[in-house]
Amino acid sequence: MSEIRFYHLERQNLDTALPALVAKALSKGHRIVIKTPDEKEAERLNGHLWTYDPNSFIPHGTKKDGHESDQPVWLTDNDEIPNGADVLILTHNTEHSDLGQFKLICDMFDGRSDEAVQAARGRWKTYKDAEHDVTYWQQSAQGGWTEKS
Repeated sequence: MSEIRFYHLERQNLDTALPALVAKALSKGHRIVIKTPDEKEAERLNGHLWTYDPNSFIPHGTKKDGHESDQPVWLTDNDEIPNGADVLILTHNTEHSDLGQFKLICDMFDGRSDEAVQAARGRWKTYKDAEHDVTYWQQSAQGGWTEKS
């Protein structure tokens, strides 16, 4: 079974929290797929990861960039793993058809949206019922993450 971590975005939005999470996973040698709800959001995040910090670099790409197998981080709106990723990051209440392909899944949801919170609770129950190792992570005032359950 996969380890699934729910990241409850309360103090930061996705654009602020995602680069740090991706950089940490890359530093541990992981390859990552980031799933978005549509191609437009994949391309928006693609641009964001190039510009969020002029002193940082996260190697990544989308289908418009090509070279799928060479990309350490792949942004997509499909259930694909062209880069051999072992980490999946789900954004905007997206889901993936085969979580068992990943060692770690990070489900990032907007804690300021009642709809997103309710959807995350539903996914939590589904994943627990499927006997995945599910944990909940909450942001500290400093922007770090603390495991709460």
